[in-house]
Amino acid sequence: MSSEGLDAIIINSAENRYYLSGFNAEDTQINESSGALIISGDDLIITTDSRFETQVENEASLYSKVIYKKGLGSVIKAIVTDISAKKIGFEAERLSHFTYNSIVSELEVDMELIPADNIVSELRIVKNQNEINIIKQAILIAEKAFLKTKKDLKEGMTEKEIAWLLEQNLRNGGGESLSFPSIIACGKNSALPHAIPGNKKIRKGEPLLFDWGIKFEGYCSDTSRTLSLGEPGKQFMKVYETVNKAQSLAIEKIKDGAHSMEVDKAARNYINENGFEGKFGHGLGHGVGLEVHELPRLSPIKDNILKEGMIVTVEPGIYLPEWGGVRLENMAVVRDGCAEVLNTLSYEDFVIDL
Repeated sequence: MSSEGLDAIIINSAENRYYLSGFNAEDTQINESSGALIISGDDLIITTDSRFETQVENEASLYSKVIYKKGLGSVIKAIVTDISAKKIGFEAERLSHFTYNSIVSELEVDMELIPADNIVSELRIVKNQNEINIIKQAILIAEKAFLKTKKDLKEGMTEKEIAWLLEQNLRNGGGESLSFPSIIACGKNSALPHAIPGNKKIRKGEPLLFDWGIKFEGYCSDTSRTLSLGEPGKQFMKVYETVNKAQSLAIEKIKDGAHSMEVDKAARNYINENGFEGKFGHGLGHGVGLEVHELPRLSPIKDNILKEGMIVTVEPGIYLPEWGGVRLENMAVVRDGCAEVLNTLSYEDFVIDL
């Protein structure tokens, strides 16, 4: 805050609120907030409404609480005046235009709101060992649910049916919630990186893509696997082996001090050189923690220097609209020497006999 010239900062994203205070309430939709933190050099304040008053007392005991009836805008002037804050940072990516206007309208002329999105998110990039252990457990729960689901696959099941079966197994296995809506896509649909499960039925001779994850103690997992429904053909094997090798080459590049663009390049170049240029359109990976997509990014667009303790996904894919797609995704911790892969699922057991 000092380096940005801020007297205080407003934290309204659910993940950053939790990270800094322990207050674990969710924001159920974009126009509803469970509250905000206001932090200065000397003050820790949490604002919320009466629904969360008891929860705040139990989970955010270090913070002074202010209970509002009409939203943050109704109490912000009194708070920032009391703590003598003139330059106030806020999370522009998370604050709605409506709420922003309600705050600005209450401030004095000499008070200024300044975008300050990366202050907390950059604190969260490097995970401590406790966070890493929690994420490992989230991955383990997700993997066990996948293996259980895989055993029950039958020809004629729809993508939606498989997604529901997987979600039940994830919840029953200890997942608190999904990290994101599961992606289950078969046949040509698997060429859609963010396919929505529909009524298409799985059948022999087609690829079946899974992308799934759960939250455990607030932290996310994110994994992808692609299965061959029946004995894999030449096309499937060529694509699968290319993606698998591309992922291995990228993981070899992950270490403390590495450039994220170089990690992405290792996978992308291999895919391009093996006859699939232009068929891997998205970035190689992203950070995972309290959010399923957070810093750093592994992409060809923006470079990041990797640091020990960061957790990233490595998820190359090849997508052929006329046939389907293959994506393989593991999560890895950046270490001093080489990456620590957190997933345990084998890439060899990918054939499903329907």
